[in-house]
Amino acid sequence: MTIKRKTCIAAMGVFAMTTLSSVASASALTPLPKEYHINQSLMSGVVADRIRKACPSISARMFVAWSKLNRLKSYAVSKGYEEPEVRAFMKDPVEKARVNAMAADYLTSHGAVAGNAESYCTLGREEIAKKSLIGQMLRAR
Repeated sequence: MTIKRKTCIAAMGVFAMTTLSSVASASALTPLPKEYHINQSLMSGVVADRIRKACPSISARMFVAWSKLNRLKSYAVSKGYEEPEVRAFMKDPVEKARVNAMAADYLTSHGAVAGNAESYCTLGREEIAKKSLIGQMLRAR
């Protein structure tokens, strides 16, 4: 066998191993609905949105929220998720309902009461003071 042919075969072997490794790592990804950071970040965005809608003295920092959403998409892609998969996940009505339920649980467990604007304001001010992800997307007026 010539050196050129051996090099070609070796290169094909490396390519095959790399391809198999990529396939294996892609299949090893945690399903998006179970990926903690992504889901907690989405839930935080929903909580911030509900607080700003319910509390007249708190507004959204829309540019910050938009920027964080774009960074979250970049994070997902950097972890190995495909961009179309991430977009589909974020638009899926079932997943939206699940994240909304997580947000409702968070709000309730942190003292927000439906119809009581001040309870949302109190939570919003606490989140802003903690500089939590939720608080970073809010501004007290």
